[in-house]
Amino acid sequence: MLIDLTDAEPATSGGKAAALARLLRAGMPVPPGFVVPTTAYQWNDGLPAQLIDEIAQALPRLGDGYLAVRSSATDEDTAHATAAGQHDTFLGVRGTDQVADAVGRCWSSLWSERAVAYRRRQGDAQPPAMAVLVQRLVDADVAGVLFTGDDIRIEASWGLGESVVSGHVTPDSWTLSGGDITHRSLGTKETRVDRTVTREVAPADREHFCLTDDELVRLARLGRQAADLLGGPQDVEWAIADSRIWILQSRPVTSALPCAPTAGGDGSQARTGTPGSPGHATGPVRVVRGPADFARVRPGDVLVCRTTDPAWTPLFGMVAAVVTEIGGLLSHAAIVARELGLPAVLAVRDATTALPDGAPVQVDGSTGRVALLNA
Repeated sequence: MLIDLTDAEPATSGGKAAALARLLRAGMPVPPGFVVPTTAYQWNDGLPAQLIDEIAQALPRLGDGYLAVRSSATDEDTAHATAAGQHDTFLGVRGTDQVADAVGRCWSSLWSERAVAYRRRQGDAQPPAMAVLVQRLVDADVAGVLFTGDDIRIEASWGLGESVVSGHVTPDSWTLSGGDITHRSLGTKETRVDRTVTREVAPADREHFCLTDDELVRLARLGRQAADLLGGPQDVEWAIADSRIWILQSRPVTSALPCAPTAGGDGSQARTGTPGSPGHATGPVRVVRGPADFARVRPGDVLVCRTTDPAWTPLFGMVAAVVTEIGGLLSHAAIVARELGLPAVLAVRDATTALPDGAPVQVDGSTGRVALLNA
């Protein structure tokens, strides 16, 4: 029943696994894995005994380390898919029982609030077919995301790329044009994730870039190769362990990146950050510190928060704009905002304290400017 990752195809293994299989067959550095196919999906209290036995037999081929278990639905990581992160991923999984539990939880994520809300917006009454990808976990020294296109945009931080994808750090960032590095910005990188543990980054490591110029050039080259193989600009998650680069995911770029930040605001009434999603919006500030505050959000509010994760996606369907204190251009919040056409400004460091709850603000997602009105 299980499918080796090399043999994955969209109908049986979903978009995420199928894209990685194409890269793997072309000799690109993708961690080994296998797929629980779409035909195995069952809505019950556990996996069938036969499937658990097959998983137990397949795991030794991936080594004795930790694993990543990722959803791979048939509508994920395709040119028509939006709302990144709508289904679940589990990192630091080990052993048959934990893998089986993670597979079941990936299946269950088809019915999460964010996934249901996404399908409702898309007008889809039925969920997609769900496969699950099980791969060797790369214990990354550095990881992040790159976007290909006319230029290559790269964001990175220490540890697993979950920190960058989730927006839980403001990462280092670079732009490469041709073979030249044309822009670089030092992030804050205050925390890192290793397997399932979040820890503080040493002050010395916060103060220098986490990638060398040689690593940037190598990453850009791999990104271009992935784009050539998969037929268009790609959003690539990657990791580096012991100086070796691995590609963890590649999906089509579904919306254009905004231009680089422009300088400055216009005085004390404006805050500036990273332009995350273009457009303008005006509305009252709604400071949200966690899911307990979700009920306070009203249509037309400007969502102001420390950061977001995929569970916050339903809010994106009602607010006028998003402002975060940390995060990067390639984080979940920014990608989903761009896919939905929602103005967003990221890494406004004091946003939740400097922007009073209920105060009217104007958000310019094209320049990264957030201004209090009538102040």
